[in-house]
Order: sequence, then C-alpha cells, then structure tokens
Amino acid sequence: MYYFDNCATTPVKPEVLDLLNKINNQIYGNASSIYSSGKKSRALIEKARYQVASSIKADPEQIIFMSGGTEANNQVLWSLLEKDRPHVISNQIEHSAVNEALSHLSRFGVEHTFADLNCDGTVDVDSILNSIKRNTSLICLMMANNEIGSIQPLNEVVQIAKEKRIMVHTDAVQCMGKIELNVSKLGVDFLTLSAHKFYGPKGVGALYVRNPKMINPLILGGGQERGLRAGTESVALIAGMGLACKIAYSNLNNHKKLLNDLETYFKAQLKKITSNVIFNGNQRKKIPGLINISFPGHQSNMMMAALDRANIAVSNGSACASGIVKPSPVLSALGLKDDLNLSSIRFSFGAFNTKKEIDYLMKELKHILNLNG
Repeated sequence: MYYFDNCATTPVKPEVLDLLNKINNQIYGNASSIYSSGKKSRALIEKARYQVASSIKADPEQIIFMSGGTEANNQVLWSLLEKDRPHVISNQIEHSAVNEALSHLSRFGVEHTFADLNCDGTVDVDSILNSIKRNTSLICLMMANNEIGSIQPLNEVVQIAKEKRIMVHTDAVQCMGKIELNVSKLGVDFLTLSAHKFYGPKGVGALYVRNPKMINPLILGGGQERGLRAGTESVALIAGMGLACKIAYSNLNNHKKLLNDLETYFKAQLKKITSNVIFNGNQRKKIPGLINISFPGHQSNMMMAALDRANIAVSNGSACASGIVKPSPVLSALGLKDDLNLSSIRFSFGAFNTKKEIDYLMKELKHILNLNG
C-alpha cells in the first residue's frame, strides 16, 4: 500500500513492535500485584511514564495513561461537573471528542461558547477574550487541527486565561514528533496525546495534568493511575507509547525535515500536473506533512475510490468521521462552499514515505484528474 494518511494513524515502528511482542510474551504480570512479575510490569509502566513526561518537559506524576485522546479529552470535560454551572470556550473546528462532549454536557448545566475563527483556520484571540464570562472555567484549544494542520495561537490564549484564572486544555494529538511540545513554556493545564499518531500502538494515550487535583476520574472501580483512571493497565501498550515518545522526541528535527521535504516535493510535482487546486488552511503556520487540497470540479469520494483501486490511501477529513460523505465541518467553518468542501482531500506524510511513492501518487492522480475532467 502507498499510505498517505498518517494523520489518521501511523504504522508501528519496528523497535516499538519488538517491545510489544517481548512484553506480551514474557512479562504478563498484573502491575498492581506485589509478586516479581507484577513488579516488572509496574517498572515498565513507570519507565514509560518518565519517557512520556520527558518528551513534553513534564513531571512523571503529571502523566495519566488512558485508552487514547478521546478518553483523555472527555475526562477533562466531565470533571467540570464538579463546578457550579461552568462555562467553556471552544471553537467549531475542535475535535469531536471535545465538541460532542460539550454538547452532551449541556444537559447537565455546562455552558459552552464557540469563539470565532479566522479564514485560515486559526481562532480569533479577541473573540475568545470577548467570550469570557464570570463563570468561565475552561478554554479548549487544540494545538494543531487534524484536517488542515493550522497551529493555533495557544501562547496568546494561555496568557489571557492566566490573567482571568481560567484553565486551558489543548488537544496535541497531531503534534508529537512534528513540533516542540513543552508544557512549561505552553503553560497549559491539560494536554492530550495519542500513541498511534506517532508510530506507537493503538489503544493507548496519555493526559498531562498540571495539578492532578484539578481533575476527577471518569472511570471508577480501581486505584490505578493514582485513582484517576481505573482498570488493569495494558503494560505492553503503555510501554510501547513510552518508547514511541522517546523516539519522537529524540528524532524531532530529522522527522520535521523529512516531512517538510516530502511536502515541498509533493507540491512541486502537483504543480506540474495541474494549477486548478486550492490549498485549505494556513500554509505557513501549520504542522509539517499535512496538506488539505480542494480539486474544483471533482468529487473527493470518487477520487479516493479511484486512488484506493491504485492501492493508495488518502482521506477527505477526520478519520474519526470516516465513511460519511458530507461536507467537512472544519472546512465549512472556514467558509468553504459545499462544492469545494466535497472536492477536498487530505494528504499526510510520515516517516516511511518516499519521493518515489509520491511519484506514483502523481501518476495516478494525473490519470484520475484527466479521466474525470
């Protein structure tokens, strides 16, 4: 397969896969047990906690392991129920794990306001400031959007929030290994990670919490994760995430350069095929390796089906909403009309892509555009 959907999920790196297999075959003791096998499992979890914390400049006790980014986002939001009629500021292009949770929480008295967006997909900071109420408890602002890659003005928003004593949560799922993650510099209260976005295993993620007293458990029934996430830990998955974080952190500059090189090459080759394209989102301030393009006059679902027959994998939006042929809410929020919205495709590159693969993609893309033109 020619895989260009790395923002949906990534292949597991060989060294991570080796670790997963080793642990599943040799170290299967319950990490809550006191016998030697259980202690080995516990040691692996704590090593991974240190590796994740080191990759974002946090303390290990500020890291809580979970099933992924969706659960982590939900845990932050559901903790708001402990407050008296809290108000949350979000925006229309936050991940559905944030906005759908907020919609549900409105039944329980949680208010939320959508801040305005700029045409490039970044949030309007003045709109956030103007949306603040006396009962505003939390601002949710993803670090980089999963469909267009735009990097949000998080530092400016955090500065405003601190002045108003409001907590800030950022979904940084798309960012590990692509841009620097330093919670000390960012000043956020919560930050979400998901291992399968940076060559780790599926089914595991982490939540950074500046002060664990700021959050309540979403799942009850055990004392795991210092009472903040009940359930027997998946030692192999957690250890795999730890190693993936270590690799992503140590290889950040090389990985960024590779993604930038692949993106530049892709755009240069695409220009040779057609000029009838629209690049969606801010092309200067975004994560590397993610390109969202509208092909006027073509339907993305038809193009994707043709590419799939050529063994090429791409997407037309968030993988979390795959299988649904309708305009992307993200692109709609940017003011893109339905015809251009439904002609958009997301290409996202990763560590295992090559320029030769892009050449093959261009050959097939040229054929499809000419065939349907």
